[in-house]
Amino acid sequence: MDHTRMSRRYDSRTTIFSPEGRLYQVEYAMEAIGNAGAAIGILARDGVILVGEKKVTSKLLQTSRSTEKMYKIDDHLACAVAGIMSDANILINTARVQAQRYTFAYQEPMPIEQLVQSLCDTKQGYTQFGGLRPFGVSFLFAGWDKNYGFQLYMSDPSGNYSGWKAAAIEVAYDPTA
Repeated sequence: MDHTRMSRRYDSRTTIFSPEGRLYQVEYAMEAIGNAGAAIGILARDGVILVGEKKVTSKLLQTSRSTEKMYKIDDHLACAVAGIMSDANILINTARVQAQRYTFAYQEPMPIEQLVQSLCDTKQGYTQFGGLRPFGVSFLFAGWDKNYGFQLYMSDPSGNYSGWKAAAIEVAYDPTA
């Protein structure tokens, strides 16, 4: 049986690993990110720099605001986005609500890593249960909290996240561009 026919048995479900140990739905979500514009984050002692490439796929979309890459989540936290924007909007709204609930409950801003971890737990859940597809979006989170100062985190569709001094969301190379 050839590889393409074999993979079709595993690519429609997020909860079934292929014989090679791959989750094809997560790989497809990663490909969606590879077609988005690049995003770069750099952590410094006195701040964090986030840069996002605004990739214009059509001359008609050049003046559109629908391809924004930077979002303010709370007064102390922002993010750069690459991937499927409808998925990003859902997760950004979720993060905003979580940050506001924490502030309301504890009268102080939510720690950066706690918010990132909570959001990534949500992303990971979508790779675990049948009937759901992974979110096709990666984030660079930049923020400041009283415990650890300035911080930079990157997350991917699988729900993994990690802290960085500098990070870039990968972009697929297109020799025809």
